[in-house]
Amino acid sequence: MSTPETSRFVRLRVELVLEIHDEDAVTKRALQRLAGDTDLPDEERTQAEAAVTEDTAEALAYLVDPFDLVNDVPGVELQQASWSSERIDYDPDSPDWDLDGDDGEYGDEDDADDRDGIG
Repeated sequence: MSTPETSRFVRLRVELVLEIHDEDAVTKRALQRLAGDTDLPDEERTQAEAAVTEDTAEALAYLVDPFDLVNDVPGVELQQASWSSERIDYDPDSPDWDLDGDDGEYGDEDDADDRDGIG
């Protein structure tokens, strides 16, 4: 339901923790995608190939595309996206990994905006 006071824009936050079982397969797929990207200038392609070859997290970031997450959702258009990847130490039993809890990344001001439908 949309009212004049309600923004049409929604921020969707997603956090994923992935376990990589085959680094070579991830790197190979990223290199395949790079090879098929005909719009990528040669200099950028060379830099991207080096990055995905040296770091599996970079390869994974290259393979994950937020547009793919919402491409088939009717009535929405992706306006902006940013994402990154990094290697982490993961302990699923640690309270630090409670995805339902407030991790403090976003302050109270953002939380208030979310309740108001602004953020």
